[in-house]
Amino acid sequence: MSSSPLALTLANQLLRPAFGSRRSPSRVFDRIVEETGVVDGDRQFVDDFRALLGWWAEAEDLTPVGWQSAQVFVRRHLANRARVRRLIAEHPEIEREPIERPVFVVGLPRTATTVTHAVLSLAEEHRSPLLWELLGPDLELPPRERRRAITAGRRMVQGANLFTPRFRDIHAMAAEGPEECTFALPHALMPLSQARIPEYEAWYRERDFTDDYRYLKQVFQVLQYGRPRRRWILKSPLHLGNLDALHTVFPDATLIWCHRDPVTAVASFCSLIEHGMSVSTRPLDLHGIGATWFGLLSRAMRRGLAARTVLPGEAVVDAPYSWLGTDPTRGAPRLYAAVGAHWTDAEAARLAGAVARPKGTRPHHYDLARYGLTRAEVESAFADYNALRAEVDPG
Repeated sequence: MSSSPLALTLANQLLRPAFGSRRSPSRVFDRIVEETGVVDGDRQFVDDFRALLGWWAEAEDLTPVGWQSAQVFVRRHLANRARVRRLIAEHPEIEREPIERPVFVVGLPRTATTVTHAVLSLAEEHRSPLLWELLGPDLELPPRERRRAITAGRRMVQGANLFTPRFRDIHAMAAEGPEECTFALPHALMPLSQARIPEYEAWYRERDFTDDYRYLKQVFQVLQYGRPRRRWILKSPLHLGNLDALHTVFPDATLIWCHRDPVTAVASFCSLIEHGMSVSTRPLDLHGIGATWFGLLSRAMRRGLAARTVLPGEAVVDAPYSWLGTDPTRGAPRLYAAVGAHWTDAEAARLAGAVARPKGTRPHHYDLARYGLTRAEVESAFADYNALRAEVDPG
């Protein structure tokens, strides 16, 4: 990726005069807090994001667009947190909304988690959070405000596609489509997909995520309040390293664990990170991307495998890549049966659209060596996982 799209080059030029504020992140953060407000008793949540913005400001090779993106990220999380806490204070019954038997699609990235999520979202009795809802969780909005929120989501997607056109070929997003619930989770490694922030990575490794998942539950309760109750279908590979905290908060959850060769998954994900990070960081350190995410993904797998040993056996459903990657017409009914859902002609009629590549996207090519990694070291790091994979997917 030697050159930037023209739109990204122009945006960096336009934002350069404000780039100097990076030297005073605390002052920038204070202005953000003035806009979003702080709810009583939420000081630790706010202080965590103050630290994040300060570390992000020091990220090596950050661009003006990257610094603007950091501020948008922090502002969105603070504003959403203040809104959710305010709504619960005004309507205490929100916290009594039952989030019953949710399904979480997990596994390494690039293991068909997205298509699994999409297929499970086809059923009328299922409910997946839409991207525009995750960007600004709220109660049922009046038509005009709803259109405004959806439009904001569309603009975010359009901006991403404009700044990094190839990203859509790897992970297409739609404002009104189901999306990863980690958009609402306060700390889910997403900043590390935009910049190299070693202080945040170290902080993340030591964090207890239980409170983060309690807040995530509150987000779903807000989105459910006053609306028909349906079974939540949720997804993110980034849950893999925090299954202990997830299970503590959602003890009756079913985990759909997607499986694929980790050599393929790691290479594909590093490519996704490369294209996403190109918006915020120049020049890119490809071997740095490989080292960072190889470490993070192998750690997440170790933690996921450890958590699996203490989870109830019925809580985990293994979904080999072949279920939907090879023959979705056979795999989709098996997936539904595994979570106790009914596969009907209505879902079957919409299956082709759920598993098809978005119109206009191109094939995704990637190479593990591009990121300084070898097959041998990936297979060694994921040896225990490969043993499990051989049990659940002998083919």
